[in-house]
Amino acid sequence: MRVGVPSEIKVHEYRVGLTPGAVREYVAHGHQVVVQSGAGAGIMASDDAYRAAGAEIAATAAEIFAGCEMIVKVKEPQPNEWVQLRTGQLLFTYLHLAPDPEQAKGLIASGCTAIAYETVTDDRGTLPLLAPMSEVAGRLAIEAAGEAMRRSEGGAGILLGGVPGVPAGRVTVLGGGVVGTHAARMAVGLGAEVTIVDRSIPRLRQLDEMFNGRVRTRYSTLETIDHEISIADAVIGAVLIPGASAPRLVTREMLKRMKPGSVLVDVAIDQGGCFETSRPTTHAEPTYVVDGIIHYCVANMPGAVPQTSAAALNNATLPYGLALADKGVAALENSTETGRGLLAGLNVHRGKVTSQAVAESLDLEFVAPETALTA
Repeated sequence: MRVGVPSEIKVHEYRVGLTPGAVREYVAHGHQVVVQSGAGAGIMASDDAYRAAGAEIAATAAEIFAGCEMIVKVKEPQPNEWVQLRTGQLLFTYLHLAPDPEQAKGLIASGCTAIAYETVTDDRGTLPLLAPMSEVAGRLAIEAAGEAMRRSEGGAGILLGGVPGVPAGRVTVLGGGVVGTHAARMAVGLGAEVTIVDRSIPRLRQLDEMFNGRVRTRYSTLETIDHEISIADAVIGAVLIPGASAPRLVTREMLKRMKPGSVLVDVAIDQGGCFETSRPTTHAEPTYVVDGIIHYCVANMPGAVPQTSAAALNNATLPYGLALADKGVAALENSTETGRGLLAGLNVHRGKVTSQAVAESLDLEFVAPETALTA
Protein backbone atom coordinates (compact mmCIF):
# COMPACT_ATOMS: atom_id res chain seq x y z
CA MET A 1 0.00 0.00 0.00
CA ARG A 2 1.08 3.59 -0.58
CA VAL A 3 1.02 5.36 2.78
CA GLY A 4 1.21 9.14 3.06
CA VAL A 5 2.40 11.35 5.93
CA PRO A 6 1.59 15.05 5.44
CA SER A 7 3.00 17.80 7.64
CA GLU A 8 0.73 18.79 10.53
CA ILE A 9 -0.72 22.26 9.97
CA LYS A 10 -2.53 22.95 13.23
CA VAL A 11 -1.02 25.92 15.09
CA HIS A 12 2.09 24.87 17.04
CA GLU A 13 1.63 21.18 16.27
CA TYR A 14 5.09 19.66 16.01
CA ARG A 15 4.33 15.94 16.07
CA VAL A 16 4.36 13.76 12.98
CA GLY A 17 2.22 10.79 11.97
CA LEU A 18 5.16 8.43 11.42
CA THR A 19 8.66 8.71 12.83
CA PRO A 20 11.60 7.45 10.72
CA GLY A 21 11.66 4.31 12.85
CA ALA A 22 8.00 3.63 12.11
CA VAL A 23 8.57 4.29 8.40
CA ARG A 24 11.25 1.62 8.40
CA GLU A 25 8.72 -0.89 9.77
CA TYR A 26 6.17 -0.04 7.06
CA VAL A 27 8.82 -0.40 4.36
CA ALA A 28 9.88 -3.75 5.81
CA HIS A 29 6.26 -4.87 5.37
CA GLY A 30 6.50 -4.05 1.69
CA HIS A 31 4.71 -0.70 1.71
CA GLN A 32 5.68 2.57 0.04
CA VAL A 33 5.75 5.53 2.41
CA VAL A 34 5.60 9.11 1.16
CA VAL A 35 6.47 11.87 3.64
CA GLN A 36 5.96 15.56 3.01
CA SER A 37 9.21 17.52 3.02
CA GLY A 38 9.77 19.01 6.46
CA ALA A 39 7.08 16.91 8.16
CA GLY A 40 9.59 15.64 10.73
CA ALA A 41 11.17 19.00 11.53
CA GLY A 42 9.29 19.27 14.80
CA ILE A 43 10.89 16.07 16.10
CA MET A 44 14.29 17.01 14.67
CA ALA A 45 13.99 14.37 11.93
CA SER A 46 15.32 15.56 8.57
CA ASP A 47 14.14 14.54 5.12
CA ASP A 48 17.40 12.61 4.82
CA ALA A 49 16.51 10.62 7.94
CA TYR A 50 13.23 9.62 6.29
CA ARG A 51 15.00 8.75 3.04
CA ALA A 52 17.40 6.56 4.99
CA ALA A 53 14.39 4.77 6.48
CA GLY A 54 13.07 4.07 2.98
CA ALA A 55 10.55 6.87 2.49
CA GLU A 56 9.95 8.98 -0.57
CA ILE A 57 9.80 12.73 -0.03
CA ALA A 58 6.98 14.79 -1.56
CA ALA A 59 7.10 18.55 -1.88
CA THR A 60 3.46 19.20 -1.00
CA ALA A 61 0.60 17.73 0.98
CA ALA A 62 -1.51 17.77 -2.17
CA GLU A 63 0.78 15.15 -3.73
CA ILE A 64 0.30 12.92 -0.71
CA PHE A 65 -3.47 13.22 -0.52
CA ALA A 66 -3.77 12.64 -4.27
CA GLY A 67 -1.35 9.75 -4.56
CA CYS A 68 -1.69 7.68 -1.38
CA GLU A 69 -4.25 5.08 -0.38
CA MET A 70 -3.78 5.65 3.35
CA ILE A 71 -3.09 8.90 5.22
CA VAL A 72 -1.47 8.77 8.65
CA LYS A 73 -1.65 11.95 10.73
CA VAL A 74 -1.67 13.10 14.33
CA LYS A 75 -4.32 15.81 14.60
CA GLU A 76 -7.75 15.95 13.03
CA PRO A 77 -7.80 17.04 9.38
CA GLN A 78 -8.29 20.75 8.85
CA PRO A 79 -10.81 22.09 6.26
CA ASN A 80 -8.25 22.30 3.46
CA GLU A 81 -7.23 18.70 4.22
CA TRP A 82 -10.60 16.97 4.46
CA VAL A 83 -11.62 18.35 1.05
CA GLN A 84 -8.68 16.41 -0.41
CA LEU A 85 -9.83 13.07 0.99
CA ARG A 86 -11.69 10.71 -1.33
CA THR A 87 -13.85 7.60 -1.39
CA GLY A 88 -11.93 4.47 -0.52
CA GLN A 89 -9.04 6.34 1.10
CA LEU A 90 -8.06 5.37 4.65
CA LEU A 91 -7.49 8.10 7.24
CA PHE A 92 -5.78 7.08 10.49
CA THR A 93 -5.44 9.88 13.04
CA TYR A 94 -7.05 11.58 16.04
CA LEU A 95 -10.46 12.92 15.02
CA HIS A 96 -12.38 14.13 18.12
CA LEU A 97 -15.55 14.50 16.06
CA ALA A 98 -18.12 14.91 18.85
CA PRO A 99 -17.55 18.68 19.31
CA ASP A 100 -16.69 19.29 15.65
CA PRO A 101 -19.72 19.01 13.34
CA GLU A 102 -17.98 20.71 10.42
CA GLN A 103 -15.19 18.16 10.34
CA ALA A 104 -17.75 15.35 10.63
CA LYS A 105 -19.66 16.73 7.64
CA GLY A 106 -16.41 17.04 5.70
CA LEU A 107 -15.42 13.44 6.34
CA ILE A 108 -18.92 12.21 5.49
CA ALA A 109 -18.87 14.12 2.20
CA SER A 110 -15.41 12.81 1.31
CA GLY A 111 -16.50 9.16 1.35
CA CYS A 112 -13.25 8.17 3.10
CA THR A 113 -12.82 5.56 5.80
CA ALA A 114 -11.78 7.45 8.95
CA ILE A 115 -10.43 5.60 11.97
CA ALA A 116 -9.91 7.63 15.14
CA TYR A 117 -7.02 6.85 17.44
CA GLU A 118 -9.08 7.96 20.44
CA THR A 119 -11.79 5.32 20.04
CA VAL A 120 -9.64 2.29 19.13
CA THR A 121 -9.97 -0.22 21.96
CA ASP A 122 -8.27 -3.36 23.19
CA ASP A 123 -9.84 -6.46 24.65
CA ARG A 124 -9.65 -4.99 28.17
CA GLY A 125 -11.84 -2.10 27.07
CA THR A 126 -9.06 0.46 27.40
CA LEU A 127 -7.99 3.00 24.77
CA PRO A 128 -4.42 2.03 23.81
CA LEU A 129 -3.87 4.80 21.23
CA LEU A 130 -5.24 7.55 23.45
CA ALA A 131 -3.37 6.43 26.56
CA PRO A 132 0.16 7.62 25.63
CA MET A 133 -1.04 11.13 24.80
CA SER A 134 -3.19 11.15 27.94
CA GLU A 135 -0.07 10.31 29.93
CA VAL A 136 1.82 13.19 28.33
CA ALA A 137 -1.09 15.63 28.68
CA GLY A 138 -1.65 14.70 32.32
CA ARG A 139 1.95 15.43 33.18
CA LEU A 140 2.02 18.62 31.13
CA ALA A 141 -1.17 19.82 32.83
CA ILE A 142 0.66 20.29 36.11
CA GLU A 143 3.53 22.09 34.41
CA ALA A 144 1.01 24.36 32.69
CA ALA A 145 -0.85 25.01 35.94
CA GLY A 146 2.37 25.81 37.78
CA GLU A 147 3.40 28.34 35.16
CA ALA A 148 -0.05 29.95 34.95
CA MET A 149 -0.11 30.32 38.74
CA ARG A 150 2.90 32.65 38.65
CA ARG A 151 2.06 36.26 39.41
CA SER A 152 3.89 37.35 36.27
CA GLU A 153 1.39 35.29 34.27
CA GLY A 154 -1.63 36.73 36.07
CA GLY A 155 -1.93 33.95 38.63
CA ALA A 156 -2.12 34.20 42.39
CA GLY A 157 1.64 33.72 42.80
CA ILE A 158 1.59 30.33 44.53
CA LEU A 159 4.32 27.70 44.26
CA LEU A 160 2.64 24.31 43.92
CA GLY A 161 5.06 22.56 46.25
CA GLY A 162 5.32 25.36 48.78
CA VAL A 163 8.44 25.60 50.96
CA PRO A 164 9.08 24.70 54.61
CA GLY A 165 6.80 26.80 56.77
CA VAL A 166 4.54 27.80 53.86
CA PRO A 167 1.54 25.73 52.69
CA ALA A 168 1.78 23.91 49.39
CA GLY A 169 -0.66 24.65 46.60
CA ARG A 170 -3.89 22.68 46.36
CA VAL A 171 -4.63 20.74 43.17
CA THR A 172 -8.03 19.22 42.41
CA VAL A 173 -8.11 16.63 39.62
CA LEU A 174 -11.52 15.92 38.10
CA GLY A 175 -11.31 12.37 36.76
CA GLY A 176 -9.21 9.44 37.90
CA GLY A 177 -8.35 7.93 34.52
CA VAL A 178 -5.02 8.05 32.70
CA VAL A 179 -4.85 11.84 32.48
CA GLY A 180 -5.91 12.32 36.08
CA THR A 181 -3.54 9.71 37.43
CA HIS A 182 -0.52 11.19 35.67
CA ALA A 183 -1.49 14.72 36.65
CA ALA A 184 -1.78 13.63 40.28
CA ARG A 185 1.57 11.83 40.09
CA MET A 186 3.29 15.00 38.89
CA ALA A 187 1.54 17.19 41.45
CA VAL A 188 2.41 14.83 44.29
CA GLY A 189 6.01 14.74 43.10
CA LEU A 190 6.16 18.53 43.39
CA GLY A 191 4.78 18.39 46.92
CA ALA A 192 1.31 19.78 46.26
CA GLU A 193 -1.82 18.82 48.19
CA VAL A 194 -3.82 16.72 45.73
CA THR A 195 -7.45 15.61 45.59
CA ILE A 196 -8.81 13.29 42.90
CA VAL A 197 -12.56 13.34 42.22
CA ASP A 198 -14.12 10.42 40.35
CA ARG A 199 -17.48 8.64 40.00
CA SER A 200 -16.10 5.12 40.33
CA ILE A 201 -15.68 3.80 43.86
CA PRO A 202 -13.49 0.88 42.65
CA ARG A 203 -11.24 3.36 40.85
CA LEU A 204 -11.00 5.56 43.92
CA ARG A 205 -9.92 2.49 45.90
CA GLN A 206 -7.23 1.76 43.32
CA LEU A 207 -6.00 5.33 43.44
CA ASP A 208 -5.92 5.33 47.23
CA GLU A 209 -3.74 2.23 47.18
CA MET A 210 -1.61 3.49 44.29
CA PHE A 211 -0.72 6.71 46.07
CA ASN A 212 -0.55 5.09 49.51
CA GLY A 213 -2.78 7.76 51.01
CA ARG A 214 -0.70 10.60 49.57
CA VAL A 215 -3.75 11.96 47.73
CA ARG A 216 -7.28 12.56 48.94
CA THR A 217 -9.98 10.78 46.98
CA ARG A 218 -13.57 11.98 46.80
CA TYR A 219 -16.68 10.62 45.14
CA SER A 220 -17.94 12.97 42.44
CA THR A 221 -21.13 14.88 43.20
CA LEU A 222 -22.10 18.46 42.42
CA GLU A 223 -21.51 19.37 46.06
CA THR A 224 -18.09 17.71 46.08
CA ILE A 225 -16.96 19.46 42.89
CA ASP A 226 -18.29 22.81 44.07
CA HIS A 227 -16.41 22.52 47.36
CA GLU A 228 -13.15 21.20 45.96
CA ILE A 229 -12.77 23.84 43.26
CA SER A 230 -13.54 26.57 45.80
CA ILE A 231 -10.45 25.65 47.86
CA ALA A 232 -8.17 24.68 44.96
CA ASP A 233 -5.36 26.74 43.50
CA ALA A 234 -5.41 24.64 40.33
CA VAL A 235 -8.14 22.42 38.87
CA ILE A 236 -7.31 19.82 36.22
CA GLY A 237 -10.20 18.73 34.00
CA ALA A 238 -9.41 15.11 33.14
CA VAL A 239 -12.78 13.52 32.37
CA LEU A 240 -13.49 11.37 29.33
CA ILE A 241 -16.46 9.66 27.72
CA PRO A 242 -14.89 7.77 24.78
CA GLY A 243 -15.89 9.37 21.49
CA ALA A 244 -18.51 11.64 23.06
CA SER A 245 -18.52 15.24 24.22
CA ALA A 246 -17.03 15.76 27.65
CA PRO A 247 -19.53 16.41 30.46
CA ARG A 248 -19.63 20.00 31.74
CA LEU A 249 -18.67 19.68 35.40
CA VAL A 250 -17.90 23.28 36.28
CA THR A 251 -20.39 26.03 35.43
CA ARG A 252 -19.67 29.73 35.12
CA GLU A 253 -21.67 30.32 38.28
CA MET A 254 -19.24 28.06 40.15
CA LEU A 255 -16.29 30.24 39.11
CA LYS A 256 -17.55 32.92 41.50
CA ARG A 257 -16.69 30.66 44.42
CA MET A 258 -13.12 29.99 43.24
CA LYS A 259 -10.08 31.86 44.49
CA PRO A 260 -9.10 34.85 42.33
CA GLY A 261 -6.07 33.95 40.24
CA SER A 262 -6.63 30.21 40.47
CA VAL A 263 -6.18 28.09 37.34
CA LEU A 264 -8.35 25.74 35.32
CA VAL A 265 -6.53 23.37 32.96
CA ASP A 266 -9.02 21.67 30.63
CA VAL A 267 -7.36 18.56 29.20
CA ALA A 268 -10.78 17.48 27.91
CA ILE A 269 -10.94 20.44 25.50
CA ASP A 270 -10.44 18.14 22.48
CA GLN A 271 -13.84 16.66 23.32
CA GLY A 272 -15.48 20.01 23.94
CA GLY A 273 -14.13 20.70 27.42
CA CYS A 274 -15.48 19.99 30.92
CA PHE A 275 -15.73 23.61 32.07
CA GLU A 276 -18.62 25.73 30.78
CA THR A 277 -16.26 28.64 30.15
CA SER A 278 -13.70 26.61 28.17
CA ARG A 279 -12.79 27.38 24.57
CA PRO A 280 -9.86 25.94 22.62
CA THR A 281 -6.58 27.83 22.75
CA THR A 282 -3.16 27.24 21.19
CA HIS A 283 0.41 27.12 22.43
CA ALA A 284 0.81 30.61 20.93
CA GLU A 285 -1.84 32.03 23.29
CA PRO A 286 -2.57 29.29 25.80
CA THR A 287 -4.54 31.15 28.48
CA TYR A 288 -7.37 33.61 28.95
CA VAL A 289 -9.24 34.91 32.00
CA VAL A 290 -12.93 34.61 32.87
CA ASP A 291 -14.22 36.15 36.11
CA GLY A 292 -10.71 36.31 37.52
CA ILE A 293 -9.97 32.62 36.82
CA ILE A 294 -7.16 31.69 34.43
CA HIS A 295 -8.16 29.11 31.80
CA TYR A 296 -5.57 26.95 30.02
CA CYS A 297 -7.34 25.10 27.20
CA VAL A 298 -4.70 24.13 24.63
CA ALA A 299 -6.23 21.53 22.34
CA ASN A 300 -2.97 19.78 21.46
CA MET A 301 -0.97 19.86 24.65
CA PRO A 302 1.38 16.96 23.74
CA GLY A 303 2.41 18.89 20.62
CA ALA A 304 4.65 21.00 22.87
CA VAL A 305 6.95 18.03 23.53
CA PRO A 306 6.93 16.36 20.11
CA GLN A 307 9.99 14.17 20.43
CA THR A 308 8.53 12.44 23.47
CA SER A 309 4.92 12.39 22.34
CA ALA A 310 5.51 11.39 18.70
CA ALA A 311 7.67 8.48 19.81
CA ALA A 312 5.10 7.37 22.40
CA LEU A 313 2.25 7.70 19.89
CA ASN A 314 4.07 5.73 17.19
CA ASN A 315 4.88 2.95 19.65
CA ALA A 316 1.14 2.55 20.25
CA THR A 317 -0.21 3.06 16.73
CA LEU A 318 2.34 0.97 14.82
CA PRO A 319 0.69 -2.47 15.01
CA TYR A 320 -2.71 -1.02 14.10
CA GLY A 321 -1.34 1.06 11.25
CA LEU A 322 0.57 -1.89 9.84
CA ALA A 323 -2.58 -4.02 9.98
CA LEU A 324 -4.44 -1.37 7.96
CA ALA A 325 -1.63 -1.06 5.44
CA ASP A 326 -1.32 -4.85 5.11
CA LYS A 327 -5.01 -5.62 4.72
CA GLY A 328 -6.85 -2.38 4.06
CA VAL A 329 -10.46 -2.22 5.26
CA ALA A 330 -10.36 -6.01 5.63
CA ALA A 331 -8.24 -5.46 8.74
CA LEU A 332 -11.40 -4.25 10.50
CA GLU A 333 -13.17 -7.52 9.75
CA ASN A 334 -10.43 -9.57 11.33
CA SER A 335 -11.25 -11.62 14.41
CA THR A 336 -7.99 -10.62 16.13
CA GLU A 337 -7.73 -8.12 18.96
CA THR A 338 -6.22 -5.60 16.55
CA GLY A 339 -9.13 -6.03 14.15
CA ARG A 340 -11.70 -5.61 16.89
CA GLY A 341 -9.88 -2.54 18.15
CA LEU A 342 -9.80 -0.95 14.69
CA LEU A 343 -13.50 -1.66 14.23
CA ALA A 344 -14.21 0.25 17.45
CA GLY A 345 -12.08 3.06 16.05
CA LEU A 346 -14.10 3.36 12.85
CA ASN A 347 -15.93 6.71 13.02
CA VAL A 348 -16.90 7.36 9.40
CA HIS A 349 -17.08 4.96 6.44
CA ARG A 350 -18.22 5.87 2.93
CA GLY A 351 -20.52 8.66 4.06
CA LYS A 352 -21.91 6.92 7.15
CA VAL A 353 -21.25 7.72 10.81
CA THR A 354 -20.21 4.48 12.47
CA SER A 355 -19.55 5.73 16.01
CA GLN A 356 -22.66 5.79 18.16
CA ALA A 357 -21.16 8.34 20.57
CA VAL A 358 -20.34 10.70 17.70
CA ALA A 359 -23.75 10.24 16.08
CA GLU A 360 -25.55 10.99 19.34
CA SER A 361 -23.37 14.03 20.09
CA LEU A 362 -23.98 15.53 16.64
CA ASP A 363 -27.55 14.30 16.16
CA LEU A 364 -26.60 12.30 13.07
CA GLU A 365 -27.79 8.91 11.86
CA PHE A 366 -25.75 6.03 13.28
CA VAL A 367 -24.93 2.96 11.21
CA ALA A 368 -23.30 0.02 13.01
CA PRO A 369 -19.74 -0.38 11.72
CA GLU A 370 -20.31 -4.03 10.80
CA THR A 371 -23.31 -2.98 8.72
CA ALA A 372 -21.48 -0.11 7.06
CA LEU A 373 -18.57 -2.32 6.04
CA THR A 374 -20.82 -4.86 4.35
CA ALA A 375 -23.15 -2.38 2.65
